[in-house]
Amino acid sequence: MNPEELLEIAERIVGWGRDGEQVEAVVGHSQETDVRVYNAEIESLSVAESQGVGVRVIANGRQGFAHAGTLDPDVLAETLAEARDNAVFGSPDEFFGLAEPDGVAKAELDLYNPALMDVSTELKIDLALELEQAVRAGDPRIVGVESADYGDAVSADAIATTSGIRSAGRETSCYLSAYSLASEGDETQTGFGFSVAREPSALDVGVAATDAVERATRMLGATQPPTERVTVVLDPYVTAQFLSIIGGTLSGEAVLKGRSLFADRLGEKVAAQTVTLVDDPTNPEAFTASDADGEGLATRRNLLVDSGQLGCFLHNSYTGRRSGGASTGSAVRGYASTPGVGCQALALTPGTQSPQELIAGVQNGVLVQGVAGLHSGVNPVSGDFSTGAEGLRIRNGELAEPIREITIASTLQRMLLDVQAVGSDLTWLPMSSAGVTLVVAEVTMSGT
Repeated sequence: MNPEELLEIAERIVGWGRDGEQVEAVVGHSQETDVRVYNAEIESLSVAESQGVGVRVIANGRQGFAHAGTLDPDVLAETLAEARDNAVFGSPDEFFGLAEPDGVAKAELDLYNPALMDVSTELKIDLALELEQAVRAGDPRIVGVESADYGDAVSADAIATTSGIRSAGRETSCYLSAYSLASEGDETQTGFGFSVAREPSALDVGVAATDAVERATRMLGATQPPTERVTVVLDPYVTAQFLSIIGGTLSGEAVLKGRSLFADRLGEKVAAQTVTLVDDPTNPEAFTASDADGEGLATRRNLLVDSGQLGCFLHNSYTGRRSGGASTGSAVRGYASTPGVGCQALALTPGTQSPQELIAGVQNGVLVQGVAGLHSGVNPVSGDFSTGAEGLRIRNGELAEPIREITIASTLQRMLLDVQAVGSDLTWLPMSSAGVTLVVAEVTMSGT
């Protein structure tokens, strides 16, 4: 279904609203293709379509919500009725209320590429097969490909409210990914690589295969090093995961719930001068770019940390209202949930040095290429940071032997203040945070 059809459905539901109540309708539709190949054969192939509606009703300071996984006309009315019933039993909250138009204009973003619709299933399978073959041919030590995948999605959504919001849009996305197995003697290591784009012809099989091969083969022979304090160089994929944790602590929702280590620190220095952190879903290069947030407000560029100084928190309309401010266009949700708050396209402002130049400036350090248990190893309230990691030693400005079974530990506060440099290699990934090479001093590496 196209966005205009979805918007018509949302408007129809909103039109059924009664005096004294606010009604919000969110309608979504998506089509997805997933292909996995193994040993030059199709292991799985799925083509799926989903659609649904979510309805929120606010009346007498109480909020009710209901959703359904169909757009059947009879179900639309039933969903609205269920949301009304749920509102009766909801707890009153003076800050409940729908988002209202705030005058911010939507960015002109081209996130939909119709070329994806013309690509045959056979070609999608061929891309996955080509990727698997390229990984296997990448190095004699590659003994297998655990998986080689192609996936794509075409999604459209619309939102309408009794407060005057009307928004609709659609986008396309696709990806290739591979997990490789490298072996030498009795040792086996794994690696991954991927490529993302808006339509298949822009995918790069070579990049995905090369990364999968290199990440696996360079870890062969890895040993556990002794414990010491080192400078860590986070590769872009690890930095993106690190930033997603930082971004979570900068949401108004986390602040209001007492789950942010940055609460009450607006205007203070929280990071090194080299750190400028921006959430900008209006950037068309971001894989998660969007012109509207989960409440239908225009997205916008939010400067979270400016040259080390904490500038703002992210808000949806509820957290903004409760905090004495307004939405920052940062509501996130699907049709099956009420709006939360979150980063949508988080990135550090890149520096001027390449990864190679940054590594050349490190005398004793570790290039961290992978982490394990990152989210469970971080306390967003205290900032305690401890996670398993693997990578390559850095000695006198050069990459040295691979290491594994290490733990890197510090605090989020200390790591942000100890950022020495941000690389020039800003990399947009299939997640809400971009990657970049990041140099952080004085991190404890625990090994033997």
